[in-house]
Amino acid sequence: MSVYEDIRLEGHIIDSLLLPRVLDDILERGGDYHILHFQVGRNKDDPSSALIRVTARDDEHLATILRGLRKHGAQVVDQQDVQLEPAPADGVFPEDFYSTTNLETYVRLAGHWIPVEWPEMDCGIAVDPQTPRAWTVPIAQVRAGDLILVGDRGLRVIPLERDQASRVFGFMGSAVSSEKPKHSVVAKVARLMRQNRAEGKRIVAVLGPAVIHTGAAPAFARLVAGGWVDVVLGGNAVAVHDIESAFYNTSLGINLAEGESVEGGHEHHLRAINRIRACGGIRQAVEQGVLQKGLFYELVRHHVPFVLAGSIRDDGPLPDVITDSVQAQQAMREAVRGAGLCLMLCSMLHSIATGNLLPAAVHTVCVDINPAVATKLSDRGSFQTIGVVTDVGLFLDRLVVELSESRPARR
Repeated sequence: MSVYEDIRLEGHIIDSLLLPRVLDDILERGGDYHILHFQVGRNKDDPSSALIRVTARDDEHLATILRGLRKHGAQVVDQQDVQLEPAPADGVFPEDFYSTTNLETYVRLAGHWIPVEWPEMDCGIAVDPQTPRAWTVPIAQVRAGDLILVGDRGLRVIPLERDQASRVFGFMGSAVSSEKPKHSVVAKVARLMRQNRAEGKRIVAVLGPAVIHTGAAPAFARLVAGGWVDVVLGGNAVAVHDIESAFYNTSLGINLAEGESVEGGHEHHLRAINRIRACGGIRQAVEQGVLQKGLFYELVRHHVPFVLAGSIRDDGPLPDVITDSVQAQQAMREAVRGAGLCLMLCSMLHSIATGNLLPAAVHTVCVDINPAVATKLSDRGSFQTIGVVTDVGLFLDRLVVELSESRPARR
C-alpha cells in the first residue's frame, strides 16, 4: 500500500528551473507525484507556488524522497515541531541526526520558525528551546547532552534562486575570449565588492602560493592598502613564498624579476622561515623591522588578520601556522562569519576547505588558471561559486584599476 505527503514550493520556481528539478528528483528516487495546485506569478517579479502530492511505496521510502527534496526548499504542508535528542557523548551526534546544507535554514519550535545561525554544510543543528536558539555545530565540537535535531521534520530550507547563466562569468584565458569579456567579468566582481562594502559585509580572500610566484602579490597588496580585504586565509606556503621574496627577491629559488633560478636559491625558503622563527612570528618580524616589505608586511601594517592552516608537507612551519587541523578549521570558521564575498585565488585545497564553511548566500569568486578548481568547488557543494579561468596576476591588476575610483571607508 502506497503512502503520500503533500509538499509546497514557493518562489521563482519556473525561471530558476526549481520545479522540474523537484519533479525529476521524485521520479529518480522511485516515487511519483501529482500536482494538486499550481499558481503562476502574474508579473516577472511575482513568485509562483505549487502544491505537490509525493507518493512512495512505504514510510521509509517517503522519508528518503522528502529528505532529498529539502535542498530545493520543499516544505511539508503538515508541519510539526523539530525532534531533539541529546548527544550521547562528546564528539558524537545522535544516530538519526540531520546533516546540514549551506542553505538558509529554519527550525520549528513551539509552533514558531526560528533561523539556524551560521549555515554550513556537513554539520548538525544544536537547539536551545529555552532561548529559543538554533545553530550549526561541527561533529568535533558537540558535547554530551547537547540537544541535537534528529530526523527532518520541522525544517525549512530556503533554496538560492540562481540564474545558471550568472554562475560562471566566463573563461578568460587569452585563447578563448577577447579583452572585452575580460574587462566585463572583472567589472562585475568589482561591483560585487562595492555592494558588499555598502552593505557592511566582510570580504574574505583565500590565497595560494601561486599568487606570489606569478608576481600577483603587489596587486593584492594594493587591495589590502585600499581597504578591500578584511581577512586572509591560506597555508604555510603562501606566507613563506612571500617572505622569501621580500628577503631574497626569489620564490622557491626562482628570481621573480628574471624568472631564472638563483645559485643557492633552493635554501632561501628555509632561511626565510628560520629568520621569522627567530623573531617569534610574522607580526613580530614586522614590529622588529626585520620584515620590511611584501604582502604579509602589508597585512600586518594595515591590521588585516590572517589564518594560516598547516599541512603534512609544510617546511618549518612558520610560528603563525596552526598545525592542528581541527583548530585551524575552527579559526577559519570564525574568520569567515559575517562574510558577504569570498575571493579564492589559486588555491584548490584551501578554497575547497573555505567553501565548506561558507553559507550558500556568500558570493564566491574562484580565480584559477585551472578550470577544475571551480568545478570541484561546485561539485563539493559550493554551487554558488563563480568560476573565472585566467592568470591571477592579470585578474588582480584589472581589479585594482576597477576599484581605484571608489575606496571604501576604512574599518
